[in-house]
Amino acid sequence: MKTFATNKRANYDYEILEKIEGGLVLKGCEVKSIKTGHISLKGAFVTVKGNELFLTNASIPAYQPANMPDNYDPERSRKVLARKSQIKSLIGKISQKGLTLVPIKVYSKHGLIKLEFGVGKGKRKIDKRENIKKREEKINIARVMRDKRRLSS
Repeated sequence: MKTFATNKRANYDYEILEKIEGGLVLKGCEVKSIKTGHISLKGAFVTVKGNELFLTNASIPAYQPANMPDNYDPERSRKVLARKSQIKSLIGKISQKGLTLVPIKVYSKHGLIKLEFGVGKGKRKIDKRENIKKREEKINIARVMRDKRRLSS
């Protein structure tokens, strides 16, 4: 399983409550572009239109810009494939206030391009500060432990 792109801000800006895997409907040139690592999930989100899911604002640039048709849009919405039961439960969950669908990573599984997205609840500024403090504490503890090992040996 090779990971092509991750949304680094997803875990920082959102508390991920549940993760779901879905397939992406892509054109051939988009698959080639993704497999060479040219995809960006920055600012992307998953929307619901009717009973279908769409990946919006994900940028997939042209594989060969000289050979692309004039009407190619790298930011177009791409359909996300999931089971009907999953889609219905997601529609119910995101109808609650403050919940949204956030793309987490794009990867390949058995030769297919998959999208992992999650139901996320937006973090407040206070929560983000707490996460930063915890991360800095872990770094400081690791630094102290490393220094103690050096002194003892």
